[in-house]
Amino acid sequence: MSERLNGIEAFVAAVETGNFALAAQRLHLTRSAVGKSVARLEARLGTRLFHRTTRSQSLTEDGLAYYERCRRALAELEAADAAIEAGRQEPRGMVRITMPELIGRTRIAPLLLELGQRHPQLGFDASFSDRSVDLIEEGYDLAIRSGPLADSAVLAARLLGQQCMRVYAAPAYLAAHGGPDSVAALMADLDRYAYVGYSRHTGPHPWQFHDADGRVIDLYVPARHGFGCNSLEVTAMAACQGMGLARLPRWLVADAVAEGRLVPVFDEPHPFGYALNAVWPHARALPLKTRVVIDMLAQRLPPLLAAGPSGMSA
Repeated sequence: MSERLNGIEAFVAAVETGNFALAAQRLHLTRSAVGKSVARLEARLGTRLFHRTTRSQSLTEDGLAYYERCRRALAELEAADAAIEAGRQEPRGMVRITMPELIGRTRIAPLLLELGQRHPQLGFDASFSDRSVDLIEEGYDLAIRSGPLADSAVLAARLLGQQCMRVYAAPAYLAAHGGPDSVAALMADLDRYAYVGYSRHTGPHPWQFHDADGRVIDLYVPARHGFGCNSLEVTAMAACQGMGLARLPRWLVADAVAEGRLVPVFDEPHPFGYALNAVWPHARALPLKTRVVIDMLAQRLPPLLAAGPSGMSA
């Protein structure tokens, strides 16, 4: 019975993802294991389920009919799993989670600690890294990712909030050098100002804005004067010390703004922000331990992305 179910699950995953390689990622198996499982299923049934070529695969007539019945059967099993999960009052088990270092340490970790105190049977194995890990290959239950997500047949996602960006500077810098009153003024006179730039391993990261039509504008600030680094935290420190204009997330500098160490340089009629998403391997029934983490982050993170610990908006 177990082998029959394994074959069916591999077959359905191969149909829904489009190939054996993606099916293997969804099921946390090797491509070879998925192929052998489907081959054994075909042998047991005495019919071919797929037309295969070196470049593509498609369902046979028997395969299409079998898929529809298998899909309904697995949906019933999923409903049964969900019913069991719904009956549980307390999440338990270890959640392996990876997240960007700075926002993970300052915004997400305190929420996980609070959740762990609330649910003593729930544990966390947390990794703080700006590297985009392969969740399935490295065995993570959940990832928090900043910025746009690539399309994926094997990963699911939920929006947790937006990290709105603004241009900031120290009052002393603006008093000495002035500042632009709009994005257009900044673009027209880029060489007038010093900048605190943020770089990634791929090179300098552009300052991004929305134009009046909602399109994204990429602006590369000059690197020949100012200060640059690969740490947003140090970028904010340098801006506070008057090193130049900096493009920073509001949540990071809310306290510095409240204390008068930084001020917004100009207003943006169409603010730009980076999406923050929870991402996890696609599963027919999301475990309760993972769901409670996602639900809490979706509820608690949005106001934290707009304000500092003091609650002051930036």
